[in-house]
Amino acid sequence: MSASPPRPADRGAGAGAATGSDARRRRRRPVSGIVEVIDSMSERVIGQLGNVSETGMLLLASTPLVEDALYQVRFKLAGSQSSGGAAPTGGGQVEVGVHLLWQEDAGAAGKSWAGFRFINLPEPGRQRLRDWLASSP
Repeated sequence: MSASPPRPADRGAGAGAATGSDARRRRRRPVSGIVEVIDSMSERVIGQLGNVSETGMLLLASTPLVEDALYQVRFKLAGSQSSGGAAPTGGGQVEVGVHLLWQEDAGAAGKSWAGFRFINLPEPGRQRLRDWLASSP
């Protein structure tokens, strides 16, 4: 990959105001390895997860995205699956409604960094995300 993810100050005041200062202060966890993000409506991979918090995510998009649009996406967080069909702990699939707040060129052909705010994260996915965030090294 070429450029590193943008820092909050790199995006300008408009993007920070859209997310709110509390949202930016949430603990963000970088994702190790490749975690594909799938658009649930088209069933297409739209990019790779860069980092995630309880309130949003950074995506390295590999497909054009519509500014200020809403998407329904899913991704799988690495973690151990509990046995007996119980819910995963520290990982598992998360399906979430997101709002595209900003995007900028990533310095590689056809790639862009995109910042999303979570707008609809049902409780099972929210708990998986909390568990995953808490299990960080």
